[in-house]
Amino acid sequence: MSTAAVGQADSDVQQDWESGPTVPRMVLGAQLRRLREADGRSREDAGAAVRRPVEWISTLELGRTRLRPREVADLCAAYGVTDRAARATLLGLALQANAPGPWSGFQDVIPPWFEPYLELEQSASVIRTYETQAVSELLQTGDYARAALGGRHPKRDVDRLVRLRLRRQDILYRTRPVRLWAVIDEAALRRVCGGRSVAFAQLEHLIDVCGMANVTLQVLPLDAEPPGVGGGSFALLRPPEDELPDVVCVQRLNGALYPAEPAAVACYWHVMNRLVVRAAPARETPSILGRILHDL
Repeated sequence: MSTAAVGQADSDVQQDWESGPTVPRMVLGAQLRRLREADGRSREDAGAAVRRPVEWISTLELGRTRLRPREVADLCAAYGVTDRAARATLLGLALQANAPGPWSGFQDVIPPWFEPYLELEQSASVIRTYETQAVSELLQTGDYARAALGGRHPKRDVDRLVRLRLRRQDILYRTRPVRLWAVIDEAALRRVCGGRSVAFAQLEHLIDVCGMANVTLQVLPLDAEPPGVGGGSFALLRPPEDELPDVVCVQRLNGALYPAEPAAVACYWHVMNRLVVRAAPARETPSILGRILHDL
């Protein structure tokens, strides 16, 4: 990779991706993968060269492990990267990738597996979600979020988790807002969370959200054919840099899955595209929400 190309990627990270270390880590991993391939090495060869298992090489190239500067230097030596500026840029990316995330102040109330998702969410240019059980977290009111979180977390943590959830929603209103496309199962919208007044206010908020240019909200009717995705709710996140692959996140009660194989990501894209077709058109969402409001 040329020094200019590496330097441009580093500049982009500093300028646009201030939400945490996950995206710099992904950029670093992608650049190390290209350097490995340009050197004609397999992952097995690379692992042997730095005395690491092939799984470690795979994980770092996906941006899912932290790299110490010494490890970056070893990989540069293994791949024949001698240009000082290029090496310095890669080491700079490693420092960014190891920096504390913006949510470090909440680490006592959020599980470690959720922090990478938060950072990906905050840096994404496009987020597409399918929700089966509740309103999308980026569209929840504070009272709805409090009711949803109250049944799963100790009371002492709920207020801070609600603040975190509302803070995450800033990405919808910033100067360069994220593009959110959410498909929500009608059953989730009809589920009364927190009582009638909370549910009423949440539905009114969703009606207001329908007027935002960067948000598309669709409702999957109760009588629609099931989407055929066994994991239920999931999110597709598109990083702001074209060279980075889309990320799939399937959340569980006590963890999350991040399918990385291109075929797996393509499968979720196929499911999401089918959901968009099966859901009612976005122009009908306000009237659907109005009918659900009437039924409360």
